[in-house]
Amino acid sequence: MPYSGYSDYFEKKLIISVATTGGHQGKEANPNLPEQPEEIAQDLAACEEAGASIVHLHARDEEGENTKDVARFQEMRDYIDEYCDDILVNFTTGGGGIYPREERIAPVLETDPRPELATIDLGPINFGQTRTAENTREQNEEYAERMRDAGVKPELELFNPGQIPEAQHLIEEDLLDAPYWATVIFGMQNGMPPGPRNLINFVDNLPEPVEWQALAVGKHQLPMTTAAITMGGHVRVGMEDNVYYRKGELAESNAQLVRRTARIADELERPIASPAEAREMLDL
Repeated sequence: MPYSGYSDYFEKKLIISVATTGGHQGKEANPNLPEQPEEIAQDLAACEEAGASIVHLHARDEEGENTKDVARFQEMRDYIDEYCDDILVNFTTGGGGIYPREERIAPVLETDPRPELATIDLGPINFGQTRTAENTREQNEEYAERMRDAGVKPELELFNPGQIPEAQHLIEEDLLDAPYWATVIFGMQNGMPPGPRNLINFVDNLPEPVEWQALAVGKHQLPMTTAAITMGGHVRVGMEDNVYYRKGELAESNAQLVRRTARIADELERPIASPAEAREMLDL
């Protein structure tokens, strides 16, 4: 549910998602960022032990470049099944402005087993000087329908509150099953600026019933995820969004970022959801 005050925030278990790799910066930004399938799975096993119940996955090729190759996603999934116990797998469909629509969703539909979750970016976002990921309504209707038919729950990625009507549209078209799983994103190039008031206003306008998580890029990751914990929301951390542990100090691993989040949640009396509990909360 959206924010309802501090009095009951500690009653809900916290889902920690980890985005281990991403599709942009790589080892040139932090040599500890995992890129290859087995490397990602080994790092992820430590994240799961630290408290992560969902992994958000991008794939890289042998040279560390972003790829939508289904075989590469399958290899990554196979290693995860080998190294991890029960973590929920979430595939990206991002890559707008680079990859054709069909290539972006192909790993979600063609890997075995399919992921339990997959992203839908609900609107346009700019990258650098010349690239825009458009993420049209037509595309998102198609993605939601195909995910529903495949038994994959969409994670709705919202870069600013102007994309909330796009979520509502998918609900009105009967393309989403409740509870909705939404990610509110802060600090992107033309996305929502980070800040506690913006977080409260953002989540207060999400369609219900919803479970939501917050992510923020770079230096904004820690304060915004901590705010989300105090509000009864869930969080996403990891080196896709932030390669530093603190100013001037690169993260040693994704698990280090997960451990810090779990420690903060413990201090704030938010118990951590296991993968099985996360499935129950999201009705998977």
